[in-house]
Amino acid sequence: MALRDSTRDFLRHTLATIAYRAAKSERYAPPAFADFKVGHGARTPRQILAHMGDLLDWALSLCQGKSDYKQSTPLQWRKEVARFHASLEALDAYLASEEPLEITTQKLFQGPIADALTHIGQLAMLRRQVDAPVRGESYPQADIVVGRLGEEQPKSPFEFD
Repeated sequence: MALRDSTRDFLRHTLATIAYRAAKSERYAPPAFADFKVGHGARTPRQILAHMGDLLDWALSLCQGKSDYKQSTPLQWRKEVARFHASLEALDAYLASEEPLEITTQKLFQGPIADALTHIGQLAMLRRQVDAPVRGESYPQADIVVGRLGEEQPKSPFEFD
């Protein structure tokens, strides 16, 4: 049996963190949130979420030795949420496998994964702009589990206003 690569495990934990934090921004979003526009030229939350799914699909492509970034047309909000989480699951499955990585874990993190983390912050900020802020919490205590990537993340007892 091959030894596990701790950097792959760390990336998998990062994906679980992305899933958890994204779910907080998606959960209980008001209906108008998906297409809220903060200003001229700014992406809507739906466009941001679609871009995040595209980033994760690109990350999987990079892992497989390709560089296929494709910009998708944003779907309806709930469908886009599901696509985003499916993209997380596909990337996680690859990282959990014994398949070789055709990109360093550092490059994978500094590119598409760090970009996705940035966009989660944008979604949280936009929730505040529509007067539906995401509740803060003590994230070191959050119930984040490697491999749990679906949109139904647990609600935290450590949230605060």
